[in-house]
Amino acid sequence: MLPYPFLALSLVIMWLLLNRFSIGHLILGSLVAVFACWAMASLRPEKARLKKWYLLPKLCWFVLCDIVKSNIAVAWIILRSGSRRHKPGFVTVHLDIRNQFALALLAVILTSTPGSAWLEYDSNDHSVLLHVLDIDNETTWRDTIKNRYEKLLLEIFA
Repeated sequence: MLPYPFLALSLVIMWLLLNRFSIGHLILGSLVAVFACWAMASLRPEKARLKKWYLLPKLCWFVLCDIVKSNIAVAWIILRSGSRRHKPGFVTVHLDIRNQFALALLAVILTSTPGSAWLEYDSNDHSVLLHVLDIDNETTWRDTIKNRYEKLLLEIFA
């Protein structure tokens, strides 16, 4: 039995639309679709378990406010680039999060915030390397990530 029959049917139809219809293409497209469905089933991750889903609006509000603040700060740096030099740098933050969904969400949050980018996650010591456009104080960045985002994500995905 196919784990994703609609996907298999869609792949066969797409195969036939991209190639001329023949019995050979129908058989080959069907084989490709079957193997693609089995591969897709083996890649299926576990489902995310939200313990305190009602905290998601609070997290979204924090992220939205921080994105607006960061946009203003980055625009200010760009507009004043001739008068004041910004200080780009790297920050390493050690995380307590172990849940893969919480880590992925934190990566999206930090990368979508202008002026910062998630560069690397070290799974051995559970630390993340960030690039920051204007880093005045590393401690402020660490505290923001640990106390504002990680703490809330730990509660949501506890």
